[in-house]
Amino acid sequence: MSGSPDIEDLVGNADPDFTHILSCVFGIRDHESRTYLELRDHPGSTVEELASLLERDRSNVNRSLSTLQEKGLVDRERRLLDSGGYVYQYTAVDLPEAKEMLHEALDEWVAAVHSEIDAFGE
Repeated sequence: MSGSPDIEDLVGNADPDFTHILSCVFGIRDHESRTYLELRDHPGSTVEELASLLERDRSNVNRSLSTLQEKGLVDRERRLLDSGGYVYQYTAVDLPEAKEMLHEALDEWVAAVHSEIDAFGE
């Protein structure tokens, strides 16, 4: 898949899984959805820890996390290290919040589709 799936990719899919729904509704790639789901199981992970868990390189994981932050699915917190310096830790938003975000985005899309249908031919 060259680009991100979008909400239209769900239409006609009789049995979409949660990862695909997440990808389509938020316009993110499946690997970004997997990053979100992995963070649910490992809250407070660093980029390095996630890269190991996902078996992906750190730069790709970093880009996925940036996208997830932009979509409001991930929070980032800076933790000071005892040795000096700091590291960022990432946590996925709670599943009920993510589900609510999905419902709202789908409701907005459906309302827009209904408006287009109603306005057609006027």
